[in-house]
Parts: sequence; C-alpha cells; structure tokens
Amino acid sequence: MSRPVQFNEKVKLVEMPEGMTGEGFFATSLDKVIGLARKNSIWPLPFATSCCGIEFMATMAATYDLSRFGSERLGFTPRQCDLLMVMGTIAKKMAPVLRQVYVQMAEPRWVIAVGACASSGGIFDSYSVLQGIDQVIPVDVYVPGCPPRPEAILDGVMRIQDLVGNESLRRRNSEKYKELLNSYGIQ
Repeated sequence: MSRPVQFNEKVKLVEMPEGMTGEGFFATSLDKVIGLARKNSIWPLPFATSCCGIEFMATMAATYDLSRFGSERLGFTPRQCDLLMVMGTIAKKMAPVLRQVYVQMAEPRWVIAVGACASSGGIFDSYSVLQGIDQVIPVDVYVPGCPPRPEAILDGVMRIQDLVGNESLRRRNSEKYKELLNSYGIQ
C-alpha cells in the first residue's frame, strides 16, 4: 500500500559559508555568518495600496507561503522591519508618508518595488501619481508585472536575500552609501 503523503525530493539545502572545516569545528568570517542569519530572517513591512497588495496576500497564503523564506513575521511598524515592500499606486500626496516610513526603519534596510505602479507609475501617467518610488527613496529590487504573480514576488524576495547575504557589514558606513542617501535628501 502506497503512502498518501508525498515527500518533496527536490529539497535544496543552503550552502555553508566559505571557511575552514575539520573534525568538530567550523571557522568562517563574521560577515558571512551575519549575512546568513540576516538573509534567512527578513522582516517585511507591506506598504500596499492597490491590486499588488492582493497578490502579496496570495504570496503569504498557504499555496506560496512566504514564510518558507524566513519572512513569516510581517511587521506593521517601520521600527521593527528591515524590508519595505511597496506595492501599488503611490500618489504624490503619499510620497512624504512613504519617505517617512523609510526613514523610520532601522539600518540595515532594503526596499522592493512590487508591480508596475510602484516601479514606474504603471498605466497612470497623470499629475497625481508618482512615476516610480525611486524618486523619493532608493530601491534595491524591482518586481515587474501588473499585477505581478506571487512567483514574481517570491523571486524578488529571493533576490533581496542574495543581496542581504552578500552585503558587507561595512557597506552602510561607506561614503558611497552616504552619498546615495544624500542624493535623496536623507541623513
């Protein structure tokens, strides 16, 4: 009699960071260990205004299950989150609010622009719609689509994980990063 439960045989294990291994020890750099911990415990802050928010809800549901990637805990206060996920149409009146939410997040922080509206204004080429959130805050990953499928949102989160895992601990203190924030008027 065959078992009714099917097991996933295509499980992919996370590779250990580069280092030296031996009988009973493992040594690596602090950057690699912290990067591995950060990339598997990202706390997203959803900033959803339109139909992309509905797709994000589907991404969090059981079929796609964003919690498999260490992003199970959604935060609804910027001080507890490190990934800002902007989804949907952002009006120009909302731009200062979005910027304030970004500034209130603790470093290190990352941003995903989900969907055509957050990335480029989408089909709304009007005086009242912000033509891309990168006009007010720096964006790390753009997820295309109108609205994007949950698979695309998962791909964007995985790209953020790659960026987080490979980021140096000193990047946020570099002159180049400070210049980037200054170009947006953020101290």
